[in-house]
Amino acid sequence: MNYLVCIDDTDMPGTKGTGWLVEELCNIISTKGLADCSAISRHQLFVHEDIPYTSHNSSMCFELTLKNGTIDPVIELMANFLKTRAEKGSDPGLCVAGLTEDLDQNSLIEFGKNAKQNVSSKAAAYALAEKVGIHLSEHGGTGDGVVGAVAGIGLRISGDDGRYRGWYHLGRPGDIVGVDELCKHPFIDQLVTRSGIVLPLDSQVHIGSEKTKTVRMGSRQVLIAVANENSDQTGIFYRTITKQEAKLY
Repeated sequence: MNYLVCIDDTDMPGTKGTGWLVEELCNIISTKGLADCSAISRHQLFVHEDIPYTSHNSSMCFELTLKNGTIDPVIELMANFLKTRAEKGSDPGLCVAGLTEDLDQNSLIEFGKNAKQNVSSKAAAYALAEKVGIHLSEHGGTGDGVVGAVAGIGLRISGDDGRYRGWYHLGRPGDIVGVDELCKHPFIDQLVTRSGIVLPLDSQVHIGSEKTKTVRMGSRQVLIAVANENSDQTGIFYRTITKQEAKLY
């Protein structure tokens, strides 16, 4: 059985972000043999003076494939982890949704998209969690992180939001690399333009910068390619997005 797990608001100024903590949690779950964890996606939420956040107001989400037993022991492990490892003064929230056929994905997606543009409430998050039958809990402080936790689930389900955790070194700026070579990396499913065009495996791209990130698009982990400014001279029509461009996702 597969589940989505989303965690929000575990950090404080001057401490490591939620992504670091979620990565550690995934390693613990895998090491204990409870489940396999996917790559972690980061989902940007609304930045507003009425919303307390540490730096960027984003939540972290991953897919969990249960190996055996029920999800309950894993939820208990995650809850205890947050209670002991989240920074003092943070407001952690945990959401776990089983990816079943009867899960009301549309309601979750709507909540997630709304949380990118408006201030949402704990009451609304809990009401939605009860309506669609998913786990939602708070583990310290005000517990306001439950809002971002539910929103992150919806945004991950939408398939076209967020960027994945981790910086990737794919070559030096200006290097010419085959799309097929890039897609051999386990963290790249496709190279895709911003408009959603998939680049053929037999095409080539320039490397845009020393480091870049992958993006969630079409429910896949993709590397974004943009028009190459030097295509007239090189005949290479696309380049990978730069480090700065990746931060926009």
